[in-house]
Amino acid sequence: MNIHHLNCGSVRQIEATYDGPAPAHAVNHCLLVETDSDGLVLIETGLGLDDIRNPGDTLGSDWVEMAQPVLAEEETAVRQVARLGYSPDDVRHIIVTHLDVDHCGGLPDFPDAQVHVLAAELEAAITEAPSFRYRPAHWAHGPKWVSYTPEPGEDWFGFSSVQPKGLPPEIRLVPLGGHTAGHTGVAVREGDRWLLHCGDAYYYHRELDRNPHPHPILDFVQTSSEVHHDLRLGTQARLRELVRDHGDEVSVISAHDPWELDRYR
Repeated sequence: MNIHHLNCGSVRQIEATYDGPAPAHAVNHCLLVETDSDGLVLIETGLGLDDIRNPGDTLGSDWVEMAQPVLAEEETAVRQVARLGYSPDDVRHIIVTHLDVDHCGGLPDFPDAQVHVLAAELEAAITEAPSFRYRPAHWAHGPKWVSYTPEPGEDWFGFSSVQPKGLPPEIRLVPLGGHTAGHTGVAVREGDRWLLHCGDAYYYHRELDRNPHPHPILDFVQTSSEVHHDLRLGTQARLRELVRDHGDEVSVISAHDPWELDRYR
């Protein structure tokens, strides 16, 4: 499988917490996966065309004021898919780590795709919307939801995992709790290594250092939006162990760290 790393929505500019990287806009790091038999799989959607054209209504004015999105149409997933030579219809599956506004805003741009999500997340979004984090405009078109309730077990490097329906075993859901009611990572095998998209389980690459170093702005965002503090911290601790013990087999990325995205681009 071939993996494209996309930024589907720049937001406010931030600085690194050490000398070296230049300041950069925080990103919405999405993956476009080319499979052999199941079409394109989009992991996260970032911001969509409706968000760019009418942000106050679809994203919410409070979120826009906080996140300061750039709102560039060329950054939307649907426009980037086209630049790669594909049609929106070629995206047959979308996997979302969760349904916060900046992770699912592009759903309406791919109305025929199956949308894979944990059942607890879908229930929370439908129940709580409209809210700061969940905006019903993103699913008003009636997505083809495919939801999952994880079963206990440790079958992916010590984590429980779920096999998404209709997708190859090289793609797995890896629940990573704490940020939202049904937050999940997404693991994709490329060659002899795995790439784990951790969504918002962490925000800044230095949080996974042996001596964690959070980013002051990003840490404020993640602590103010968490639904379970201890579970979130426990998830980060397990991710540190994963990197420490299996870094030769697994690479991890988060949704918003621009310097991580640069490494993959």
